[in-house]
Amino acid sequence: MMKINFDHLSYAAILPQVREAMLLFLGEEAGNPLSQHVFGERARCAIEKARLQVANLIGANAEEIIFTSCGSEANNLAIKGIAQAHQKKGKHIISSPIEHLSVLHPLKSLEREGCEISWLSVDEQGLFDPDEVPRLIRRDTILISLTMASNEIGTLEPIAQIGKIAKERDIPFHVDGVAAVGVIPINVGELGVDLLSISANTFYGPLGSGALYVRHGTKIYPLIEGGVQENGLRAGTHNVPGIVGLGVAAQLANEEQMARQALLSKLGEKLRAGLLDKIPEMFITGHPTLRLPGHVSFCVKFVEGEALSIHLNFLGIATTSGSTCSSQALKVSHVLKAIGIDPLWAQGSLVCSLGIDNTMEQVDFFLAHFPPIVEKLRQLSPLFTKYHLKQKPAPSTPT
Repeated sequence: MMKINFDHLSYAAILPQVREAMLLFLGEEAGNPLSQHVFGERARCAIEKARLQVANLIGANAEEIIFTSCGSEANNLAIKGIAQAHQKKGKHIISSPIEHLSVLHPLKSLEREGCEISWLSVDEQGLFDPDEVPRLIRRDTILISLTMASNEIGTLEPIAQIGKIAKERDIPFHVDGVAAVGVIPINVGELGVDLLSISANTFYGPLGSGALYVRHGTKIYPLIEGGVQENGLRAGTHNVPGIVGLGVAAQLANEEQMARQALLSKLGEKLRAGLLDKIPEMFITGHPTLRLPGHVSFCVKFVEGEALSIHLNFLGIATTSGSTCSSQALKVSHVLKAIGIDPLWAQGSLVCSLGIDNTMEQVDFFLAHFPPIVEKLRQLSPLFTKYHLKQKPAPSTPT
């Protein structure tokens, strides 16, 4: 059976160069970078090389990169680390309702500890309004934490404008860049961010490897204590193969970024246009143009996204849905709820995130097989039947 990955934001196969570099540190190059002998020296040099590779990808200095286990850990370290370090100044944080759960959950934990969260509103396309930020800032505001692009709707946010405001008010600004770093060009200096979360698997590096950019001079406390690793900000034995893989993937992303972006844009445009042409009663979610390349998110009316995803999986096509079955109830995505999508139609959400290993032929295959799946599921939908009965004209009365 053919296997097609249209869910690259969840998992993308690592590149051959990444795998080759990692294997060295699972074999003859293996060592603990804290060890004061030849094995430790080789591992230590490899980690510092990776640190520079990641820094170059985002326009940072190498010493500003802190390695983590993933993007979620980076988000937690940024939010909780800043909150703890600045608790004497205040406990007010600004964020948005479309953040990843690895941002929302730490914020809720901080709320239970006495912090107050102000939520930046979003429009129907998922865009922040930078002009609202100054109105939310208070004397006790200690952090602004926002996503660069939601993995669910793909909208690219006005981060540089908000970064300028944060800098003028001397407020630490954290950005969850997991869905965007390695996909679009990013320069932390131009964006004005103080902390940026990164995940290797977004740009064809290994799962379970990430990083947090921390601008020099930013006051932050560690989550994991007990060691001197990562300048004391992240104790624990280094995952040397994962870090090496992250570094190589970052270098390749930096070198190939424009070519990758051009390919993903073409693939995404073809898929989006085909869906709008072939599927009636559906609509695209997120901004139509200000979005991640290769990201297509949409809602199909009268069906459930989970059912669409399952049927596509039978054909070997991997996608994801914003609605998930839990406790025999269909839960609507908090992101779609925040941008005002009718809960009835939000249940039919589907997200396709394309990658550099996808082809135009695979998009054609999807477009050929997806409409019959929609039609089949709609024929089983009482809601669809009821809707069409309403649309039929009443029979004329004989004279």
